[in-house]
Amino acid sequence: MNTNNRIGRWSVVLGIMIVLNLFFNYALSLVYKSPEYNNFCPMEQVINIPDNQDECVAGGGQWTEYSFAEKIRPVSPGDPIVEGYCDLQYTCRQNFENANKDYSQNVFVILVILGALSVFVGNFFAGNEIISSGFSLAGILSFLIASARYWGSANDFVRVLILAIALGFLFWIAIKKFSSK
Repeated sequence: MNTNNRIGRWSVVLGIMIVLNLFFNYALSLVYKSPEYNNFCPMEQVINIPDNQDECVAGGGQWTEYSFAEKIRPVSPGDPIVEGYCDLQYTCRQNFENANKDYSQNVFVILVILGALSVFVGNFFAGNEIISSGFSLAGILSFLIASARYWGSANDFVRVLILAIALGFLFWIAIKKFSSK
């Protein structure tokens, strides 16, 4: 095999980087299931929507009062004026969103740990530049994937912390691997 083939070398490095991250994410999805909306808010065939605040809140919903201009007038005499709207899935949706946020945070932590392990393992293959580079780049890609998956759920402080840790880790790699001795 021609070891001077740059395209072939980079193809293997990129292959290791991509396939290792696919492996991480797929294995994680098999072992750690994401919350499903239907488990929190089951879909019923017949839905009776409450037409007043008390019934709505008692059923776990959120009542939204219409403004005077939005109130729906009765179609026929004797029908009540519709005063507002009931979001029956409010409470179950909040529970789902909280569970999903926890799940995203846990996946973030797991992928960051796997990424750090990949970079760490890459340093053990210093004798094989292709494997070392593949594992190191796979670790960096794992950080990127973890951050992208969690970014929408993270608050601003956590986002700054993520970026600071990533930057510090990159500086550490640059000093460790590329410093002139």
